[in-house]
Amino acid sequence: MSAIHQTAYPRLKSSYSEREVAEIYTPTPDELEFVCQKRRDAAARFVLLLLLKTCQRLGFFMPLADIPPEIRDHIAGFVPRLRYTKQALSELDRSGSRQRSLAVIRDYLQVKPFDEAAGKLVNQTTLHAAETRQQLADIINVAIEELIRQRYELPGYSTLLRVARKSRRQVNDGYYQQLAMPLSKQTRTDIAGLLARSDSKGTSGWNALKQESKKPTNKQIRAYLAHMKWLQSWVKELPVLDAIPVAKRRQFMYEARAIDAGDLKKLKPIKRYALVVILFHAQLHRATDDVLGIFVRKMKNLHTLGEERLRQYQLDQVQQADKLIMQFRDVLEAYQEGEDDGDRIRGIGNALQQNPQELLTACEAHLAYTGNNYFSFMLPSYQSLRPLLFNCLELIQLKSTTNDRSIVDAIQFMLANRNSHKEYLDITDSSGKKIKLHWMPEKWRKLVLVKTTTADKSTIMHRKYFELCLLSQVAQELRSADLVANESEEYSDFNTQLISWDAYEQQVGPYCEMLGLPTTAAEITQHLRQTLIDTAIKLDDSYPDNEYLTITPQGPVLHRYDKPPAPSQLANIDELLKQQLETRSILDVLIEAEGWLDLHKKFGPISGFESKIDDPRKRFLATLFCYGCNLGPSQTAQSVKELSRKQVAWLNPHHITEERLDKAIFEVINLYNRFRLPSYWGTGKRASADGTMWNLYEQNLLSEYHIRYGGYGGIGYYHVSDTYIALFSHFIPCGVYEAVYILDGLIKNESDIQPDTIHGDTQAQSTPVFGLAYLLGIDLMPRIRNIKDLVFYRPEKGMKFEHINSLFRENIRWDLIETHMPDMLRVALSIKEGRIAPSTILRRLGTYSRKNRLYFAFRELGRVVRTIFLLKYIGDIEIQKTVQSATNKSEEFNSFTKWLFFGGNGIIAENVRHEQSKIVKYNQLVANLVILHNVDAMTRVLKDLQSNNVEVTKEVLEGLSPYRTSHINRFGDYTLDLTPSSYQPDYSVDFVF
Repeated sequence: MSAIHQTAYPRLKSSYSEREVAEIYTPTPDELEFVCQKRRDAAARFVLLLLLKTCQRLGFFMPLADIPPEIRDHIAGFVPRLRYTKQALSELDRSGSRQRSLAVIRDYLQVKPFDEAAGKLVNQTTLHAAETRQQLADIINVAIEELIRQRYELPGYSTLLRVARKSRRQVNDGYYQQLAMPLSKQTRTDIAGLLARSDSKGTSGWNALKQESKKPTNKQIRAYLAHMKWLQSWVKELPVLDAIPVAKRRQFMYEARAIDAGDLKKLKPIKRYALVVILFHAQLHRATDDVLGIFVRKMKNLHTLGEERLRQYQLDQVQQADKLIMQFRDVLEAYQEGEDDGDRIRGIGNALQQNPQELLTACEAHLAYTGNNYFSFMLPSYQSLRPLLFNCLELIQLKSTTNDRSIVDAIQFMLANRNSHKEYLDITDSSGKKIKLHWMPEKWRKLVLVKTTTADKSTIMHRKYFELCLLSQVAQELRSADLVANESEEYSDFNTQLISWDAYEQQVGPYCEMLGLPTTAAEITQHLRQTLIDTAIKLDDSYPDNEYLTITPQGPVLHRYDKPPAPSQLANIDELLKQQLETRSILDVLIEAEGWLDLHKKFGPISGFESKIDDPRKRFLATLFCYGCNLGPSQTAQSVKELSRKQVAWLNPHHITEERLDKAIFEVINLYNRFRLPSYWGTGKRASADGTMWNLYEQNLLSEYHIRYGGYGGIGYYHVSDTYIALFSHFIPCGVYEAVYILDGLIKNESDIQPDTIHGDTQAQSTPVFGLAYLLGIDLMPRIRNIKDLVFYRPEKGMKFEHINSLFRENIRWDLIETHMPDMLRVALSIKEGRIAPSTILRRLGTYSRKNRLYFAFRELGRVVRTIFLLKYIGDIEIQKTVQSATNKSEEFNSFTKWLFFGGNGIIAENVRHEQSKIVKYNQLVANLVILHNVDAMTRVLKDLQSNNVEVTKEVLEGLSPYRTSHINRFGDYTLDLTPSSYQPDYSVDFVF
């Protein structure tokens, strides 16, 4: 059952402070006048006033005797000559006076009683809410919101709970039937076989269905392609999911993923079949993403290997190049020494040290690799990969997102000639239709296209080079979303997820006003142009007085600034904190901080039904400690003692999801934000994003060698507030451009801390990221390195500046921005509506595309926004300091969270990707709880120091950090002592200077 405290259903606290009572329950003069007009007797006025003030707070009328005495006594003070007892209030509850008072108050507050019409409203609202929600608390909250909106009195909580439960069952059963009823008798029999144990180890086809791709060796890829083919054969016999809302699909997928075959067989048939259908579709989507990801990575590796082989070839051919240059020098000298043409020819002939044909062949060989054309060096490695790459494209039906089908047709042509052993192919297909090759880059054409020696000099294609060229183009167009796959999420057509143009027209005006922008494309473009001009003029005017900037012919040079000295008392206060902070075990810290929020109550069964486990708080804390600190179930069971390995491990798949961990993290952030100390570290309006590598075992698809970090693993990408708390986290493969996710953390952040400025490392310098951030109302201010390599764009062609003119190298295409501004705003509105994530767009915009108009538009917009930022950045030393400070906090958090991830040698042992992502979020939750504990403990110690006349200045507080570890014991035996503590943090504590 969903407890009342998990919902928004209003209720009174058991006790109140005088301040709370005075703020909430003090009658206004108008209310006192209303009561005096309606009732003459003091007791009647008291009853009316009690019911009025509590109804205003609750939305319903509660028994007078149940109202806390602090509230009754406070309100009684506003009724002269009143005498009352609790027994008298109980009698008044049963009297007609109460009922008459209810009617008067309803009329005054303009609320309607909960009647039959309200009951129908609740039924309709909960049915609609249940279509996209599973948790009863969420469904009840929607009903409460609608009742309040239509000014109805709230019914009893049990009424809402009963209706919500019935509506959820009705909606879910409807979805189950939609998925189960179309199944044939044979398919149902096959599903029964899928759930049966099929080998000596007792595993079943249900386990095989959940299979993940391992390390992408050729052998493993072949096995995974066979697995995908098996998935496709199943999905062809199953109903589609189009009628099931995305939120419900995700919920059912979580349930299916968590349940084992034995428990699945115990479910009622229609639900069992529905979960099987859902999981097959989900796993096929995952497999399609995996296979296309493998294809893209293999092609990337082929190109990398080709480049390396070219460099090695060039090193090996240095001697040959020297020999050819020396021969050329001898020829030139012979030419100069000759008196006439005959002497020169004879001299050149004598100077030739080899046969001219041999020298010509050597020159041709050398020239073949000029311009760093490494494509021919890809052939040796391609041969072994060819079958796998072809199998990937045969399994997955790709389609073009534009009317240009030339690549799709070329793929079909290539696959049709898969078994050909010819060295050259005609450029016509079996029907005699000529293959369109306008997409082929010029560098490839020299290798692919060959003129025949026949009379008509027709063109043929070198088969292997054509295949390599086409496969390379397919990989690029998959990255840029010019090619998409139906059964995919990562490589799907994002255009289908955008809001309609009708919705765009309705929303664009208010949205632009919210951002402080004009409402037409022309006006927005002019606004950008003028902002760039004004920013450039401001820098030009201030340049002579800027001691930190020098503009040279090679570009801007930023001079180092002196770091301000730390406050004189900082080291002393820091040492006093070390001495006075109580030493606690990491588990005790988690127990205490979790107790302030009762986070365990957020982690019921994924199914949404009532939990059947004993002592859920103990189980949750053990699970959090296990995965957040990376001990693993076995080591946790040995260290904690009270629980078995199975008990520790069970909660994770059955109760914990990434979304629930995020909600728990937001709760911690909100509590942290109530303390005064973090306000000395930042305003909460800025955040920084940075990645740190988490080590993984190599036997999974996500693990990849990262050159910058070194080693195999994935990237934990964190958004950290300028108040030090971590707002959001992602777990991404090493090969992914980190800046793709820089905006997701702000969009998905639901905490009370809402930054509008994001700082990042140098990867965030991408122009499409700047462009999208601008239209989302986010100020992107990344760390800048190698600024001389970045292009500054001139506001207007021909516009000159006195001091900074040499900065500008290229011009902005304002017409491109104006033309496609509606398309870009439509993307931004779709993100704000939650229909698509920023990373989904940026993954597509991070790759050059000759077809994708959005790519060029966002790139051009980003050039404007980035140039504006760069001009401000080089001209204002305070901006440089702010960016450096923010990114330093991210790096400090990375070290802090790694310190807390002390088990298992710091290696994430899970090979299942969604579990890896959960572990990163577990660890973030642990880190935030420790930060919360530290802020509370630091606040108390610092306040005590001030009380004892120790000088603690504002500057000292600003120099402190909650990433403290010296007082936390990570090792040893742990005891889950859940004895309730009477201590509660005091958020009102502030400091006096």
